[in-house]
Amino acid sequence: MDFPYTLAGRRAPDRPPVLIATVVNEAASLAAGTAVAPERIFLGGRSMGGRMCSIAVAEGLPAAGLVLISYPLHPPGRPDNMRTDHFGRLDLPCLFVSGSRDTFGSPAELELALALIPGAVTFHYIERGDHGLRGRDAEVAALVAEWLTEQISTRSP
Repeated sequence: MDFPYTLAGRRAPDRPPVLIATVVNEAASLAAGTAVAPERIFLGGRSMGGRMCSIAVAEGLPAAGLVLISYPLHPPGRPDNMRTDHFGRLDLPCLFVSGSRDTFGSPAELELALALIPGAVTFHYIERGDHGLRGRDAEVAALVAEWLTEQISTRSP
């Protein structure tokens, strides 16, 4: 899905309430359009998109789990500005995939923050990967596919 600012051709993202409402509306549309119960759908995204999905779920949006690629733990160079206030309300399976050189959160910082999440957390680091994980799409896709397959195979029908 695309956020409204992207569809409008703007570079600056909308405010979080607009982004979160977009996630909620698009998840509902996906559930209705596929006749799949919302709590059986995995949500997620890359960077800010994943963060907005995680906030929407923490605020009550049903989901089977979260896939968060390059989660922006804090702005680059600002580890005092952590984006984890909602982590304690993520009581569902979560996959985090980040580059080992991500300036939005080091592997050590992310591991500490993930301890705040009550749901089952899996994390993978892409060696020498930065925040954009450029050129690593196949590796990321394989990790996500493997995790989703595992999650789906262990769920009851």
